[in-house]
Amino acid sequence: MPTTPKVRLHRLFNHDKCLDVAIDHGIANEPDFLVGLEDIRGVMKSLIAAGPDAIQVNFGQADLLQQTPGPKPALVMRADVGNAYNATRHREIWAVLHNSEAPILAALQMDAAAVVVNLYQIPDEPGIFRQCIENISRLRHACDRYGMPLMIEPLVMAPAGQGAAYGSLGDVGQIVPLVRLARELGADIIKADPTDEVDEFYRVVEAVRCPTLVRGGGKGELADVLVKTAALMAQGAAGMVYGRNVYQHANPSRVVRALMAIIHQGASGQQALAIYQQD
Repeated sequence: MPTTPKVRLHRLFNHDKCLDVAIDHGIANEPDFLVGLEDIRGVMKSLIAAGPDAIQVNFGQADLLQQTPGPKPALVMRADVGNAYNATRHREIWAVLHNSEAPILAALQMDAAAVVVNLYQIPDEPGIFRQCIENISRLRHACDRYGMPLMIEPLVMAPAGQGAAYGSLGDVGQIVPLVRLARELGADIIKADPTDEVDEFYRVVEAVRCPTLVRGGGKGELADVLVKTAALMAQGAAGMVYGRNVYQHANPSRVVRALMAIIHQGASGQQALAIYQQD
């Protein structure tokens, strides 16, 4: 990797590990995703104080992070927008870059440490798969030119009628080829779903040969989330990208503290839960 992307990656990864708290859910245009994010200023303020390694946000809210004086988490900026997360299935599924003419201009203006883009694999929707490949190709070119690390989020989505609309799957047999494709397309970082069997996640890590962060998805029971996080780190994950599992809890700062203990100090899930419960 050229020197400039490595410089930005050092801002994102602390000793090769990273907790990225995602609050970019407003881009999905889905009301359920906004629960807990209504006061985005307050959420951002509390997360900055909690001190994760990074905060993932869209261009329209990035100023809340970058205009805060003093030390703060690195900015990961989402570069695409689509309609694949809506509870209702659409006739046409699409994913487009925020700015097709200058796809990482906003990230450069806001001094982001990385940009993130989706790679959707949805049954019977080849059009969105092609759109994602085109988005990634344009971003890879721009990232090479300006020294911006590229995070790709490969998602194996559920067929129609299986669970929530466009819910992602943890099928390792499908995840591994898709994350490998993302790496072949030039990902510097992979943001992947956890596998259904946690002890198979090492196969995802082996497939990509670059830092692999685990996507959190919907909110779970905290003790289970912490135990699973520790197990995924033991399988070779470089960190986590958690959103609703942080900002939808009553005390997000404590959740961040517990997750940071797992990711950076090797705490077990039980030890992290004790940290969360401390006054």
